Amino acid sequence: MGWWPFSSSSRSDAIRSGDAIPNRQERSVCWASRDAYFACLDANNILDANKDASAAKRACPRESDAFDRDCAAAWVKYFKQWRVADVQKKRRLDELRKQGAQEMEVSTTFAPEGVAGVKGNGKEAIQDMLEKKRG
Repeated sequence: MGWWPFSSSSRSDAIRSGDAIPNRQERSVCWASRDAYFACLDANNILDANKDASAAKRACPRESDAFDRDCAAAWVKYFKQWRVADVQKKRRLDELRKQGAQEMEVSTTFAPEGVAGVKGNGKEAIQDMLEKKRG
């Protein structure tokens, strides 16, 4: 039944190519495949699956195929790059801690004090703040 336009294989192909947006279940399948692939890479001491593509394919052929099959191609590329950047970030933070750097708590909210995280207050609080500034 490959001719039917809504078959699962055409849906998978559309997701891989970026023509369709994966639903919640499809994202969960992708993330599970990604996690299995990364666990295999970890077990084989492979950090950068892009740079060491042949070693990664030899060490983890089933996981690599599942990852490529279950995720959009752009996601596969992004996740592989994110993995390298995340490991580099963690290594750098460890180096800084060993050098005696102190960690700081950082807040990235722009809401007025006491309003952040209160459901339904955001828009009204911003409108009130604008009214006060207008005078």
